[in-house]
Amino acid sequence: MNHLTNSLISWYLINKRDLPWRNTTDPYQIWLSEIILQQTRVEQGMPYYKRFVDKYPDVQALAEAPEDEVLKLWQGLGYYSRARNLHATAKKVSTELDGKFPDTYKALKTLKGVGDYTASAIASICFGEPAAVVDGNVYRVLSRLFGIETPINTGAGQREFKALAQELIHEEEPALFNQAIMEFGAIQCKPKNPYCLHCSFNDKCVALKENKIDQLPVKKGKVKIRNRYFNYLVFIIEDNFTVLQQRKGKGIWRGLFEFPLLESEIELKEADFWTEARKNDFTDQKLTDYISEISAEEVNLYNPEPILHKLSHQKLYVKFWIIRTRNPLAHIDRIAKEKLQDYAVPRVIDRFIERFDFD
Repeated sequence: MNHLTNSLISWYLINKRDLPWRNTTDPYQIWLSEIILQQTRVEQGMPYYKRFVDKYPDVQALAEAPEDEVLKLWQGLGYYSRARNLHATAKKVSTELDGKFPDTYKALKTLKGVGDYTASAIASICFGEPAAVVDGNVYRVLSRLFGIETPINTGAGQREFKALAQELIHEEEPALFNQAIMEFGAIQCKPKNPYCLHCSFNDKCVALKENKIDQLPVKKGKVKIRNRYFNYLVFIIEDNFTVLQQRKGKGIWRGLFEFPLLESEIELKEADFWTEARKNDFTDQKLTDYISEISAEEVNLYNPEPILHKLSHQKLYVKFWIIRTRNPLAHIDRIAKEKLQDYAVPRVIDRFIERFDFD
């Protein structure tokens, strides 16, 4: 075990990428990077990390920011619950913990949005605690090296991999080891087409010997994917205004803004749209009344083929319906079209706004 541990660290010192969060032990910056990089590639997360650090240089600055502003800065990363948890934890650290992050794995886990992996990363990198990280990269490396077929999405699998990682961790250099094994999984032992020929452990890797590289790690079952059909009503009122609504409840994109939404059981064609829109009860009764005052001639379908937007457990089939009207309908809460960029919106809507000519 010690040989493997030392070999991983040696590989890391030669091959590691120069990433900004590797040049600090500030718990705020480490926490911020780990939250951003959950389910996000480094290449995608890097500019977000830099923007957050520039705008909110410390935890107090983040705590004092309005949630809408935080969500807007997060826009495009997805999994918006991470951004809300980030903001909530910043407030707690700033107000209840005197601006100081807990300095142990156990205490860190009490923070909202901080699980086993993030707590281990912060505890080891910032405070030298030998707490082993286990993320997707670590599951992949360990399952292949040791030929472990226990499903990683089961309690038994998570306990087994955590125990093995904890057994391997370098007691004196826990941060170095944790970063080494994650980096090894990210750039050497990749999910597809890993560099087995030039791998330091190709003479020891069980998966390579048994031709199981593509089979490990194992996941139990598959999550059922739900298909949903979103129809967004893009109002252009008197050429100058449109309508956005903030999503409520516990569903996807809570707290983000979107055009008024008509969700249908199946994909709507132009012939069916107006019937569905007229009988739909929108969250805003004023909007329901508004629809009844508009003629079908004022409606045009922007994209006949729906835009497929994939989430972790859902596939959204999205259409945008353009409604141009001269009716001022002042009782509707409207916004000037040039203000659209000020609102945090889901990525699929952001892309539409970038492409569509509102003039």
